[in-house]
Formats: sequence, C-alpha cells, structure tokens
Amino acid sequence: MHFLPEKIDEYVVKHSQQEPQILKELSRETWQKVLNPRMLSGAFQGRVLSMISKLIQPETILEIGTYTGYSALCLAEGLSENGTLHTIDKNEELVDLQNKYFEKSGYQNKIKQYVGNALEIIPTIDASLDLVFIDADKSNYINYFNLLIDKMNSGGIILSDNVLWSGKVVEKLQPKDIDTEVLVTYNQLLNTDARIETVLLPIRDGLTVSRVK
Repeated sequence: MHFLPEKIDEYVVKHSQQEPQILKELSRETWQKVLNPRMLSGAFQGRVLSMISKLIQPETILEIGTYTGYSALCLAEGLSENGTLHTIDKNEELVDLQNKYFEKSGYQNKIKQYVGNALEIIPTIDASLDLVFIDADKSNYINYFNLLIDKMNSGGIILSDNVLWSGKVVEKLQPKDIDTEVLVTYNQLLNTDARIETVLLPIRDGLTVSRVK
C-alpha cells in the first residue's frame, strides 16, 4: 500500500537510486517461484535500507525476517570492512535461494544465516548491535524489541517495517486482529521509551527509525 498519491510515488521512485542488477534478478526469481512475493522490501525501500546502512557503516547488523534475502543484501551494502550481518528466518525452504544470491553478491562470508524461531535465536547471538531490521511476524514485534534493546550499541538504529499495516493502525480495531493490536502498542512503545528516539516514515507500508541513546 502506498500512502502518497500515485504520481508522487512514481516520481520519488524515478528520482531515487536504482537497485543493482543482482537485486532485480532476485526480485524477478522471487515473484516467479516463491509464495507471497509482496513480502519483498522492493526496489525503493531497499535503497532506503542501503542508504541508512551506508550512513552508519555498521560492524554488526541483525535482520529478523530474511525471506529470500533481498533486504539482507541491501543492508550488507553498508557493512564495515570486517562487519557481519546475522539474519533469521523460520522457513528453511528459502535457504537455497538465499544462498544463491548471497554467493553472487560477494557478501556471503559476511552473512550468518539462522533458521528457526527468532525469539530463541536472538539470545544466542553474542554480539553488540549497530543496526537492526525487524520485518517478521508482527505479533512478536514487542518481544523482539525487548530482546534486542539491551544488545544495542549507543547510537545504534532499529528499523521496523510495516508499522502502518495498510493503514489499519488508524482504523477501528477488529476483533481477533492481533497483528494490528500489537503494532498499535508497538508504535506507542517506540514513541515513549526513554532509551530511544523515533521517527515513523510513511515509506510504503511504514518504516520506523529508532535511534538508541
């Protein structure tokens, strides 16, 4: 869902850096072979992730929700020379496709993949984090934040995707809509937690940038 008028959105995309060829190929293969291809970050948001990562030049990145690896490759573009990206996904069927493009990209040696429950895996990652991208099951966003916050370096950035949830966060909450209920609470948490400062960007489905003090 786009929250800008279509012509403005098209203009923004046209006048932003274009995605590298390898990401075009990954996007095409994802749409051809994988269920729910709309889960891809997409070209424009991918360039936003790349830009933020390049500005930070993180030593350590954590991504929750690898999917086919598109956003991981975008984030890896900004890694410092000896940096590492840890990426977690519960779907083991996607690992081969991820590896295919991680190898093509040249970032494979900087990427550590985990398959399983992120709530169980995060505590096992013994690293201080400079950049985090949360883009997995919305019902656990608060749980992820609580596991991550004490691992963050001062000045570190937490990026949270889909925080507008197709506009549902400003509509009347529907019974049993757990994802929207959690996102409403999560957005409030990010805006009030004294340990961070937050800006919610109306990019695509909403991207929150939270800086750790």
